Amino acid sequence: QVLARTNGHSNNNGQSNGNHRAPLIQIDHFGFLEDGTFKQRYLVNNEHWDQKGGPILFYTGNEGDITWFCNNTGFMWDVAEDLGAMLVFAEHRYYGESLPFGQDSYSDTKHLNYLTSEQALADFAVLIRELKRKVLGAQESPVIAIGGSYGGMLSAWLRMKYPNVVVGALAASAPIWQFPDMVPCGDFYKIVTQDFARSGLNCDVNIRRSWKAIDNISATDDGLQWLSGEFSLCSPLKKTDLDGFKAWLQETWVNLAMVDYPYEANFLQPLPRWPIQVVCKHLSFDPSSVSDYQLLGGISEAARVYYNYTGNCPCLNTSSTATGNLGFIGWYYQACTEMVMPLCTDGVQDMFEPQDWNFQAFSDECNSLFGVRPRADWAATVYGGLDIASHSNIIFSNGGLDPWSSGGVTRNISDSVVAIVIPDGAHHLDLRYNNEYDPHTVLSARIQEVEYFKLWITQARKLQIPG
Repeated sequence: QVLARTNGHSNNNGQSNGNHRAPLIQIDHFGFLEDGTFKQRYLVNNEHWDQKGGPILFYTGNEGDITWFCNNTGFMWDVAEDLGAMLVFAEHRYYGESLPFGQDSYSDTKHLNYLTSEQALADFAVLIRELKRKVLGAQESPVIAIGGSYGGMLSAWLRMKYPNVVVGALAASAPIWQFPDMVPCGDFYKIVTQDFARSGLNCDVNIRRSWKAIDNISATDDGLQWLSGEFSLCSPLKKTDLDGFKAWLQETWVNLAMVDYPYEANFLQPLPRWPIQVVCKHLSFDPSSVSDYQLLGGISEAARVYYNYTGNCPCLNTSSTATGNLGFIGWYYQACTEMVMPLCTDGVQDMFEPQDWNFQAFSDECNSLFGVRPRADWAATVYGGLDIASHSNIIFSNGGLDPWSSGGVTRNISDSVVAIVIPDGAHHLDLRYNNEYDPHTVLSARIQEVEYFKLWITQARKLQIPG
């Protein structure tokens, strides 16, 4: 798809539709001392838009470059014609090109202070109101918020906080309950483990055994050297690197669970279809007889499925696990302030080494990195926690394979705050383009989602005040 540009309003061949400049967004919506503004990037496609008040599908950008999310949200492109919809993809402040203080935005905590979900939601609300005011024919357009993962949390929260701005929201794979004291901290890693257990004989068992094998082999310098060579690591392992090496492997298995799609895809890395099944082919050893060296040989082959499926990667870099389109520093700052999501492992119901959730240790780490401490209970206060029944017109969709479904809404809360579960779906599979390999469960989910959209649009038109 050809995308529109930063702060203009364009159609899909890049031609401007009138003289619409992006609004200058307040750096601080909630105070009056910091009076600066910044340009927020957003992308527009109106190829199928009915200019007599056709709906606007508004993607609430998450922690990364908006063009990447735009190109990975094919569902919106697929349904635009049927709905006569304009598509808008709005970039989240502090990510991509939407930097409130330009190159200084990440220079220190003082400049990072305005990186919050509340400020981002206000940005989206202001942008929507500006678009409706300035784009001819959009004044009466009902707006539906759509997002995936953190973006899905934002789309749900946008409907909750600004029901006057959006008529409904699709929150795909949105873990709005992955906050302290809402769901068990171990459920996330249980789902990762179940994905591997169902994808190949002994797969999860051998991954669980691999941690001890790493300890055994790394006990000698020769073993460390062997590990570095076996995994084709870009930098040789030292004794002090072992925790980081294990964390890198753990995140690799988590990412595979998130993107266990039924077709070849290139979301976090280029991967084969059903990548965990491919990984598990390398991990089918008999656990009672496999040697540590054999086992870790299999683990290294399994890791290569994720990092070197294309065969173009000369060595594996343990400091990186996903695409460069995501803003890791920004997201870590958000986790260190209000996005506090407890995760833990026990090594019994999951395939990882036991690790408790230690809020104090996490808080200390945040303080040493950014000079801030997280507010564990703030998200529950500001967004309602488990108590969301008073809201309306929100779809929460979750995939049964997606570990983030552990913190998602997987049951209907009311007639209009509804859950759609896709048993064989990974992370927001429903937001991706239609594909010949899609399971029928995701095709059915997309049909339901569009039916809800049409209902909300009809409701909104009935409620419109004449004149």
